[in-house]
Amino acid sequence: MTTLLQINASLFAGHGQSSQLADRFVATYLAAHPGSSKVVRDVASDPVPHLDGRRFAAFTTPAADRTAEQKTVIAYSDALIAELKSADVLVIGLPMYNFGVPSQLKSWIDHIARAGETFRYTAEGPVGLVTGKKVYVFATRGGLYVGTPRDTQTSYVRDFLNFIGITDIEFVYAEGIAYGPEQKDAAIAKANDAIAKLAA
Repeated sequence: MTTLLQINASLFAGHGQSSQLADRFVATYLAAHPGSSKVVRDVASDPVPHLDGRRFAAFTTPAADRTAEQKTVIAYSDALIAELKSADVLVIGLPMYNFGVPSQLKSWIDHIARAGETFRYTAEGPVGLVTGKKVYVFATRGGLYVGTPRDTQTSYVRDFLNFIGITDIEFVYAEGIAYGPEQKDAAIAKANDAIAKLAA
């Protein structure tokens, strides 16, 4: 049985275009693969705390020396990591805000990226510990950025996932959705065509 972990990051919850594309992909995938299941984490409506000095200190303090507060931080991070490791497929709804990823998604990443848990350092460099996953990223943008220096999202998300061991990543873009109804409809239709093929 395949388990899908869906991460939505739109400030508009299920009304956001990225969330709707991710929802459509997951629904299509589940219909095409009976017996599969999904877990949905909306990091905008149920935010992961932003990383600060106290939370980061919990990550770097030896287990035997952690305070009760630090143990709570670690337990929360451990739950997010276990959720990711238990999934076979990761689906990310990725809106673009001010040329970057939503801060809520960045917070999730900051709690996932833990040495000894999702990656480790070796004499040859870092090695990712989260392997064997397939990732689908549904990126929605008001403007047109793919292939330009302003598309910082694609490289950032790919680099992070590669860092923790995930290399099988598919990006689906819906761009120019702020350029008027015709452009928006065309972009969403193109993304939906990709979903039909990828989820089959």
